Amino acid sequence: MLVNNTVTSIYLAQQVRELDRITIEQEGISGIKLMRSAAQACVDVLLEQSPFPGKVSVLCGSGNNAGDGFIIAGLLANKGIEVTVGLVGKRPPAETDASKAYEYCSDAGVEILTAEDSLQHSLFVVDALLGTGLTGPVRPEYHRVISAVNLQECTVLSVDLPSGLCADTGNILGTCIKADMTVTFIGRKLGLLTNDGPEMVGKLNFADLSVPAAVFDAIEPSVGMLSYEQQIRKLPVRNRNGHKNHHGHVLVVGGDQGMAGAAAMAAEAAIYSGAGLVSVATHPSSVSSLVARRPEIMVKAVTTTDELKEMMSRATVIVVGPGLGIESLGMESLGIESLGMESLGIESLGIESLGIESLGSDRSWGSQLFNTVLQSELPMVIDADGLNRLSRLPERSARRDNWILTPHPGEARRLLGKNVQVDRLASVKQLQEKYGGVCLLKGVGTLIASGPDVCLCPYGNPGMSVAGMGDVLSGVIGALVAQGLDIDDATCLGAVVHSLAADNITARQGERGLLATQLLPEIRSLLNGIRG
Repeated sequence: MLVNNTVTSIYLAQQVRELDRITIEQEGISGIKLMRSAAQACVDVLLEQSPFPGKVSVLCGSGNNAGDGFIIAGLLANKGIEVTVGLVGKRPPAETDASKAYEYCSDAGVEILTAEDSLQHSLFVVDALLGTGLTGPVRPEYHRVISAVNLQECTVLSVDLPSGLCADTGNILGTCIKADMTVTFIGRKLGLLTNDGPEMVGKLNFADLSVPAAVFDAIEPSVGMLSYEQQIRKLPVRNRNGHKNHHGHVLVVGGDQGMAGAAAMAAEAAIYSGAGLVSVATHPSSVSSLVARRPEIMVKAVTTTDELKEMMSRATVIVVGPGLGIESLGMESLGIESLGMESLGIESLGIESLGIESLGSDRSWGSQLFNTVLQSELPMVIDADGLNRLSRLPERSARRDNWILTPHPGEARRLLGKNVQVDRLASVKQLQEKYGGVCLLKGVGTLIASGPDVCLCPYGNPGMSVAGMGDVLSGVIGALVAQGLDIDDATCLGAVVHSLAADNITARQGERGLLATQLLPEIRSLLNGIRG
């Protein structure tokens, strides 16, 4: 993944501060001029949203973020808009840019009050309390003000980022302003786009403040933001003289007893995503339902490793994990005390009749299949129960360069042995370093790591929090690998069309009640270049 060539740059807070410094010191653009530009960008957004906003309260702390707020207040006052400043803490130190901004505000006749007094009867609030430097819990005096804003019936614009949000991780640092809109400057901050960030940011606006392009050459972005328009170009054009064998063969391995649906969704997603052939190696009990559901998919009951090896010999890529089962993992790994079948109210699944030992052993149906798949040199996508099994493998045998891992935060936690949401960027890098290949960490602002490069998928919505979404994603990615994309490009394009398909559907029908299988026709359209 060549980040700079294909994506929009995303930065960590310290990187943006460095961009700011370079702009001031090397380009000769003063800090107060940048503040004025930032303030004007905020005023433009505010007045576009509410040309007649009523009483406006601008809440300011004491840093540079407050400096932007003071100038915003002055600009509004000069337009005849009723505005007050609510100051938390002390006036900015003398001879600083924030102090100059304070003086501009005062000269414009803006009344400077306590935050509590300023908020009274305000219909519009500008949040310029805390900036990107916040890394620890919000202090009590700010906590009280933030809580008051969140309880007030008003429209909120946050300056650069909502106060209380970590600019790097998107974590809420005790409490956080819930903004209706945010205007961020110079560089897009990762925390605005992942974890809790999008929920708190509202509508995100970006202002580059006319910083010269040369400034950005000095700083390598931490993350690149994917776009549908860039990624779809990577899908090869089909030859009119081609046939099914030219478009790859996806083998889905999964569908244990009672879990046929997961394997079915992965296989259907592969069909809808353009794979020439799709096969499913599954439990004997799952065959009939899979065949009845989608006759285009070849389904075979697998009871021995030799049968699976024969199917793998004809495949281009393997998708393993959907519905593979968790019987041999031990509930300890899942945070559950025991996996004994008695605890599930199941006496026996009759596995002995298949010539396989009981589910409680390490040689269960799913375990045998997973271990056999790992012997293959084919590229593979590992998801769901496959990831849970991978987490239990010895580290020396759990790394390869040609697989794609697609964990949600819970699965990633088992793979790394820690809470990955504390720092999603660091976690996805650690996953890739530990396991190799390409690692896709699902969640708000899905992150994809390949070697040193990390990309973010900006699409997706809360409606996707339903069963089957991961199965569909694994099938899409597998089909793209089958059609000739390398594992990096297949993962990025797969993530983009999967999330964008959900966005397109929810824009028409709403988020609640979205089904994973509803994405399939939309994914097909997107992969054929039909955006909407």
